Amino acid sequence: MKPLLNKVTDKLNRPLRDLRISIIDRCNFRCVYCMPKDVFGRGHPFLPREKILRFEEIARLARIFASLGVEKVRVTGGEPLLRKEVEKLIAMLTQIPNLDITLTTNGSRLAEKAQALKEAGLNRITVSLDSLDDTVFRAMNDVDFPVAQVLAGIDMAARVGLSPIKINAVIKRGLNDHSILPLARAFRGTGHILRFIEYMDVGQTNGWRMNDVISAAEIIETIDSEMPLAPVDANYKGEVAHRFRYRDGSGEIGIIASVTQPFCADCNRARLSADGHLFTCLFATKGYDLLGLLRSGVSDEQIVDFIVGVWQNRNDRYSEIRGTETVILPKIEMSYLGG
Repeated sequence: MKPLLNKVTDKLNRPLRDLRISIIDRCNFRCVYCMPKDVFGRGHPFLPREKILRFEEIARLARIFASLGVEKVRVTGGEPLLRKEVEKLIAMLTQIPNLDITLTTNGSRLAEKAQALKEAGLNRITVSLDSLDDTVFRAMNDVDFPVAQVLAGIDMAARVGLSPIKINAVIKRGLNDHSILPLARAFRGTGHILRFIEYMDVGQTNGWRMNDVISAAEIIETIDSEMPLAPVDANYKGEVAHRFRYRDGSGEIGIIASVTQPFCADCNRARLSADGHLFTCLFATKGYDLLGLLRSGVSDEQIVDFIVGVWQNRNDRYSEIRGTETVILPKIEMSYLGG
């Protein structure tokens, strides 16, 4: 399928450039800001296998999105490394021309999967790591998983050449805000890119309050007081992280400030859930069924027309209008959307 000459844009003139594909809605962690155990406990009704996109269906949709101007696909979950033979999917995706493929993981299975992912064609990876303090880390993942095993996965990923590795840390006041400096110290000079994420009101179950948010400004001030920082220009229009470099040249960090510094105006990301629903915003309240289209036997061109229609009607800007009324909207859980 040939790329369209005129790239599809939404009502706010934002192009479609980035696609995040959730390949599984299950996770082996119960992080308190994403899948709290009191909601996602034993007996939680996760998607049955037959309702989850098959690898061939994911690859077909990725090709279709590439024809519409998508340049980057991020494989997510749930926890994507729980999906059996995920490296086969990576191999299929990396065969699509002019498409940058990356993956986000909690790192729990990264040590055992890194080599296979690299051999499948993956070049970069992002690891979620909210603290280096083992007690805090175990409390946050709420399944008593040790931080040492995630660090071993990061080391293995670096060893096989999955670099630069991005390390994502969600910071919540009173929970892991004291982990900011230890994280910065640990990854400074390693070549890895540490990114701090403001605690967000995703989904319905994480009990979000504005008072729990450690702002980007606070994070930068904390690090800059010990390790002086300077701002860096974005790599590309629509980059979600504000970049800062250490003034001594020992690397850089990023800050994703969706709450205090919304970037809706440049948002070019679509999301595909594990059961094939298209979402146009992380804070979406509804999705559009692509799996049904795929399995009904329609052509690629018909799917293109459907996606174009959805994107051209997109006007999402949740973070710019966040307030008391929007926070209580019935939003979809991040573990289902893929973050």
